[in-house]
Amino acid sequence: MAAPNRGTWVGRRDYALMALAIQTGLRISELLGLNRGDIVLGTGGHVRCEGKGRKQRSVPMTSPVRSIVEAWLRERGGKASDPVFITRPGRPLSIDAVQRRLTLHAETAAAQCPSLRGKHLSPHVLRHTSAMALLHAGVDTTVIALWLGHADTRSTNAYLHADLAIKERALARLTPIPPQPGRYRPPDRLIAFLEGL
Repeated sequence: MAAPNRGTWVGRRDYALMALAIQTGLRISELLGLNRGDIVLGTGGHVRCEGKGRKQRSVPMTSPVRSIVEAWLRERGGKASDPVFITRPGRPLSIDAVQRRLTLHAETAAAQCPSLRGKHLSPHVLRHTSAMALLHAGVDTTVIALWLGHADTRSTNAYLHADLAIKERALARLTPIPPQPGRYRPPDRLIAFLEGL
């Protein structure tokens, strides 16, 4: 998130796009399909989008992301029907353009964070990050499925299988059965029965 140069118009746009993508988990098509009128600011701020199968959903924004998006919308200007994320000439941003920007920002970030070197950062990784953050916060998978616009919770279950930390936390919750000290001593009735055989 620190990679975009927020001293430039393009950097502020990219920063707002990434912040919104990571926090809301919108698909790249949903994100790029947003118009200014789809974003509700203030108390209860949220984003309205149309997902797969033309399904409408609303996704809440945190206060910090709402502030970032509000600043971007002020700078961006325009009417309610105008796209939120545009190129310098004013055309809607394309999926390819977003991919190129993410690749550039990943390369910039790798200078400070060597673990990013050689990793492929895609718009879907931002969506995955949102899902994993919700999962780590203890949000139920059915709620995450609604959040992400999954028609079936089986799509969301893939995130559960991917996360070793959640499995380790589940394991830590298990209380081991304490071993009984000493040797087993059968009751007298059992000994008498065995001797009677």
